Amino acid sequence: MTRALIVDDERLARVALRGLLEDHGGVEVVGEADSVGAARLRIAELHPDLIFLDVQMPKLDGFEVLELVGRDVAVVFVTAYDQYAIRAFEVHAVDYLLKPFSADRLGAAIDRVRERLGRGEALPVHDLAAAAQPAQGPTHRVLVRDGSRVHVLSVEKIEYVQAQDDYVCIRCEGKEYLKEQTLAELETTLDPAKFVRIHRSFVLNLDRLARVELDERENRVAILSDGRRLPISRAGYARLSALLST
Repeated sequence: MTRALIVDDERLARVALRGLLEDHGGVEVVGEADSVGAARLRIAELHPDLIFLDVQMPKLDGFEVLELVGRDVAVVFVTAYDQYAIRAFEVHAVDYLLKPFSADRLGAAIDRVRERLGRGEALPVHDLAAAAQPAQGPTHRVLVRDGSRVHVLSVEKIEYVQAQDDYVCIRCEGKEYLKEQTLAELETTLDPAKFVRIHRSFVLNLDRLARVELDERENRVAILSDGRRLPISRAGYARLSALLST
């Protein structure tokens, strides 16, 4: 029996999908969620094998919900919009149901997921989210889990990001947020015209740069608008100079 969770903000959509799953057999609906917060709690509590996830959710979309799942789980996207379909199908182990869908189409999606689960193949949630989401240019917000809460940080308000092993420390509006992600991974989502790697451990928002100085050892230092000082490596200075000259 495959244990499934339905995540959709529309009650009628959840009821309809639950009915189809009950008719199909072999799938136990262990819970439902109508919001991102509820989804995170249900996933942590129920540990489902499979999530039917609506792409269009209030505040955060389904791809961002995936980022917050925090565990590997099979995911089938469900939506009334088809603009994500091609990208979703490019990701093996993720299926995509376009509303309205038939019982046969739902059965095919379930069979596909069972096949992957039966082979014991890993279903990396973060990779699925990155690969299935259509290219939209640089991100405008960064999600950070903090216990049961989720912080949504506006990228333009981020001052800098510092690497801390497999985490990054994001300084935003005078506060620091720890996110389980490497600096290289986060850097690829930021606008390269506004964010620059000034050091192997620091990515700086150019809007927060006040000036560059030399310290007592003749090393270059970035002085931020709030007076904070960040180190600049030789390679970082080259990248910074190139960006400032454009």
